[in-house]
Amino acid sequence: MAKGKQILIVDDDQEIRELLKEYLTRSGFDVLAAAEGGEMYQHLSNNTPDLIILDIMMPGDDGFSLCQQIRRKSQVPIIMLTAASDEADRVIGLELGADDYIAKPFSPRELMARIKALLRRAEFRQPEKEVVSGRKLKFAGWTLDSRTQLLTHEDGSSIDLTGSDFILLHLFLQHPGQILDRDAISDATRGRESLPMERGIDVQISRLRQKLGDNGKGPRIIKTIRGSGYMLIADVVHED
Repeated sequence: MAKGKQILIVDDDQEIRELLKEYLTRSGFDVLAAAEGGEMYQHLSNNTPDLIILDIMMPGDDGFSLCQQIRRKSQVPIIMLTAASDEADRVIGLELGADDYIAKPFSPRELMARIKALLRRAEFRQPEKEVVSGRKLKFAGWTLDSRTQLLTHEDGSSIDLTGSDFILLHLFLQHPGQILDRDAISDATRGRESLPMERGIDVQISRLRQKLGDNGKGPRIIKTIRGSGYMLIADVVHED
């Protein structure tokens, strides 16, 4: 998994940068490091990393702002580093398009597990994979192009989905009328089971509903099945 993969670390803490760079390099990754946004953009202009580790608290542009700017141009997987007690930061990061988060202090083994899970997801999204075979899926006035990850509405508007939102929506469209529990959703979007009291799945569902113009209280696309999970209730038509 690590061979040939490049990771960009963005953190103003030199000690953390150096520790992460040493650990990830020993694990077989090609590692780039940046102390702030300007240095990050320099790396991105000359490289195409497979994953970015992004700290939230930094001078100048913080991690939230950088995550938002990255998402305007790229679907590269992003792991955000947060303080252990900052649930609000984690929720905001996920809403802005981050794929996962890890709280400081963290164990290298946990970080490696999350990196590998996100890289597996990134490979899962590649056009040559069966899941993105070029087929179009139509539902509730929307059309999802599995190859480009572009979501278009019958009124002509379009949305370029983030990686995690695309995988989540595609998962629902492949299982219409079926209840998907939190573990199934988390495994598909994060490569691991949902953790107790974790709100990331709820945030992802809410974000996807907003993009689809769906209302959780009176849903026409994604329905909450209390105590069980979520269900796509719209009809789905597959087209080549």
